[in-house]
Amino acid sequence: MAEKKSCLSDVSLRRAAVDPDHDQISIRRQCELLALPRSSYYYEGHPECSEDDIRLMNRIDKIYTDYPFYGSRRMCVELMPTEVVNRKRMQRLMRLMGIEAIYPKPRTSIPNDQHRRYPYLLRNYTVSRPNEVWSADITYIPMRRGFMYLFAIIDWYSRYVVAHTLSNTLDVDFCLEGLDMALSTGRPVIFNTDQGAQFTSRLFTDRLAAEQIQISMDGRGRCHDNIFIERLWRSVKYEDVYIKDYADVPGLHIGMDTYLDFYNTKRPHQSLGYRKPIDVHLESST
Repeated sequence: MAEKKSCLSDVSLRRAAVDPDHDQISIRRQCELLALPRSSYYYEGHPECSEDDIRLMNRIDKIYTDYPFYGSRRMCVELMPTEVVNRKRMQRLMRLMGIEAIYPKPRTSIPNDQHRRYPYLLRNYTVSRPNEVWSADITYIPMRRGFMYLFAIIDWYSRYVVAHTLSNTLDVDFCLEGLDMALSTGRPVIFNTDQGAQFTSRLFTDRLAAEQIQISMDGRGRCHDNIFIERLWRSVKYEDVYIKDYADVPGLHIGMDTYLDFYNTKRPHQSLGYRKPIDVHLESST
């Protein structure tokens, strides 16, 4: 406990050391030099959310983790015995959480924004080695007061989590940060995501294209197109987040680093014949 308190105090000191008005060193570079995650520097809670909104969102997250096909109507019905919540509020909170019901939807229209959508390349595709296919996604992480978003990249073959980052906003920056971390360790043949705005942005797709990586995107609303990372989210939440009930961002950073290291190096996976991801990743890489 003393070690954790010391670590949290150290983060506070490093945060205070950042000079937002420095005319030569950007905030991002100062955070890098101080080994301070930018999400810890910028985190100030979510003033647009009341305490009741946070409490309700955390309940929605648990339901959604079990039933990702629930839309706003079903979610209202599920909460109705104990909560008074209308559909308009439910839709607002689910948008803020970055979630929507997952089910096959008719293609009645084509998005009219400027972001390019790429085809799904992995239908009936057999992955035979690590660093052949990577997948990425973002999930909502509930906290005792407030919430964060977790971005992760997972290797399809070994289930090894290649990189992860945290943010208190759904901008593309923390996804690019995680992507750069992952690309410093290797390069996949195919990179798969959903059609979220972060992943269809030119900044993200151009970064992949610059590495000559093939871009694959899930069919809209189809969770099984990216099933391995959906299973990762369930493990992260049920084996760590819901148990630990993190109180602050520095503690969450420490917790996610610790859990995902456990997930990679110590947790046997049934789908891998009860081997650990790191063993499969390294064995097959040699």
